[in-house]
Amino acid sequence: MIHVIATVELNPGTRDKFLAEFRKLIPDVKAEAGCIEYGPTVDAETDIPIQFKVGPDRVVVIEKWETVAALKAHGVAPHMQAYRAKVKDYVRGMELRVLSPA
Repeated sequence: MIHVIATVELNPGTRDKFLAEFRKLIPDVKAEAGCIEYGPTVDAETDIPIQFKVGPDRVVVIEKWETVAALKAHGVAPHMQAYRAKVKDYVRGMELRVLSPA
C-alpha cells in the first residue's frame, strides 16, 4: 500500500468552484482498481498553536492506493483527463508526495 498527499495550489478565490468539480470526480476514482481512499481536505479550525495551515487557496488530497501501478493508472484514467480540463483555470500548481508505511 502507498499513501499519497497531493497539495493543490489554487488561484485566489477559486476553492469552492474547484471543490465542486472535485467532488463530482470522487465516485469514479473510488471505483478504480486499487483505490483504498481518496478525498479532499482543507484546514480544520482548531486552537492548536503548532498547527500549520495550508490556507484558503490550497486543497490537500489524501489518497491510499494498493500499488504504485494503480496510482499510475489513476493518473491517466479518462475521467482524470476530463477533470483536469474542467479545473485548469483554478489550479496554479500541485505538489505530490508518494509515501510508504514505515
